[in-house]
Amino acid sequence: MKAVAILGERNVALVEREKPQLHDGEVLLKIHYVGFCGSDLNTYLGKNPMVKLPVIPGHEIAARVEAVGAGVPESIHPGMSCTVNPYTNCGHCSSCRNGRPNACQFNQTLGVQRDGAMCEYIAVPWQKVIADDTLTLRQFALVEPMSVGFHAVSRAWTTDLDVVMVIGCGMIGVGAIVRAALRGARVIAVDVDDDKLKLAQELGAHYTINSATEDVHARLQEITGGAGPDVVVEAVGAPVTYQMAINEVGFTGRVVCIGYAKKETSFETKYFVMKEMDIRGSRNAMPEDFRAVIEYLKRSSADVEKLISGVYASDQAEEALEGWVANPGKVFRILIKF
Repeated sequence: MKAVAILGERNVALVEREKPQLHDGEVLLKIHYVGFCGSDLNTYLGKNPMVKLPVIPGHEIAARVEAVGAGVPESIHPGMSCTVNPYTNCGHCSSCRNGRPNACQFNQTLGVQRDGAMCEYIAVPWQKVIADDTLTLRQFALVEPMSVGFHAVSRAWTTDLDVVMVIGCGMIGVGAIVRAALRGARVIAVDVDDDKLKLAQELGAHYTINSATEDVHARLQEITGGAGPDVVVEAVGAPVTYQMAINEVGFTGRVVCIGYAKKETSFETKYFVMKEMDIRGSRNAMPEDFRAVIEYLKRSSADVEKLISGVYASDQAEEALEGWVANPGKVFRILIKF
């Protein structure tokens, strides 16, 4: 079967791999679309310390069930459209014991710590298959990245009383915007690209701030009456946006970090104490986050097709990544089609 492989820094090739064998308890999936994630882009650029090359990338999956092994429940059958929970959990580490398997110490995400789904077929344990008879295949490819943003909003204990600022309106930031709006919060979207901010507003943001052209602090003071946001979701992963999150969150507010800065970052640590703030990490997503995204996609009238920036054939994967590198501010999600 054909597979996209990242062989090294800025080196992608279409390679041949053996079609996976189906074992008991597994489901064989025919892949239709796989999204390129920011982690895949970092792998391509040689900036992902968690990956071991060469690797088949991809964990944002849209597929159909091709076959099922012995022991798979009858509710999963050939022909079903689905996505996949791409994480593993050991069941024994402190995260797993505490009921948070998404943050398993020994997690292996498809396309990062193990080969991913950017190929014609994959076999996965049936428990990882998330099916629905309503969503389109292109919608299924958006479920995993949006679920990461949904999870961050849950980590913030967001309610309808909160003002939530989301820094970064890429796919994961958009997921956070949608979830916060669904919970009744007033949502402020911050980005450097006006097109992304316009779409963020269409998807639920009440206010937008272009941090490249506007005074973020002044606008936040105006919107919040001088209090600052109750919740800040950092969905960029840069020193300047981490500092913005700490500096701008209101007293006793919550900062939730999804992205991680690739460089050391300094903070005014007095704010940690003065504001008595909570700083929380957010990793991957829980099964209920996947279910919540699917329900949103089923019920929403929003045009989520606007989140798909481009669809490329499998032999155009390098072209797709280079386009993302050349114009990162304009990309929500790139899909590779098989």
